[in-house]
Amino acid sequence: MFMKKIALLMLFLCAGFTSMAQIEIGLQVSPTISGNRFVAEDRYHFEKESNNLRLGVGVIADYFFAQNYAFSTGLIYRGKGAEISYNYTRENADGSVEQIKDKDDLTIQYIELPLTLKLFTNEVAPGTIVYFQVGGSLNTKVAAQVDDKKVINSEKVIKRFNIFEADVLLGGGAEFQMGQSTKLFAGLTYHRGLTDIDDFYEERLNDKNISLKNNGVSLDFGVKF
Repeated sequence: MFMKKIALLMLFLCAGFTSMAQIEIGLQVSPTISGNRFVAEDRYHFEKESNNLRLGVGVIADYFFAQNYAFSTGLIYRGKGAEISYNYTRENADGSVEQIKDKDDLTIQYIELPLTLKLFTNEVAPGTIVYFQVGGSLNTKVAAQVDDKKVINSEKVIKRFNIFEADVLLGGGAEFQMGQSTKLFAGLTYHRGLTDIDDFYEERLNDKNISLKNNGVSLDFGVKF
């Protein structure tokens, strides 16, 4: 009986909180300059050869629990990865050892679930407010290519990448009121990968201390309703 009363009380509080809260749902497009960073010994000479332009697109939701504070989430389909190079040794048939410099152009697509806090200012100009965003995202791998190939040596490339990834997100931007319930927004977000995305290099170089992580900066454009 006691547990039933507690459950009813929790439902009442949640319903009251939801009725007071405001939810804004929108669409977002995010061109992203994507790169990688490494944790590895210098002898492997891991280097980022280039930053690649990737695209993110999806739905966002801002759940306001106070006038200037919102919990922001959504579902974003985003491409990541860049061209990297590294050195490894190869033993030839005659017993000689050869130092090889190799390159891989990595392309991984994720479905991202952002879990962030947005802080909004009051109007800084008529119909214009500034926001700051901090938090993280939990990401699930959905597709991958290496050097524009989905299969290498009869094995699907997607298998070499870890299924899950976690990011830290830091960003900010501005919203522009365009009507009674329509807002346009533009912002800049830094995505810093926290987890190793690929076990391939640890196995190839026989070194468990190697890790490869995503990095990126996105320009965020969208509309909220």
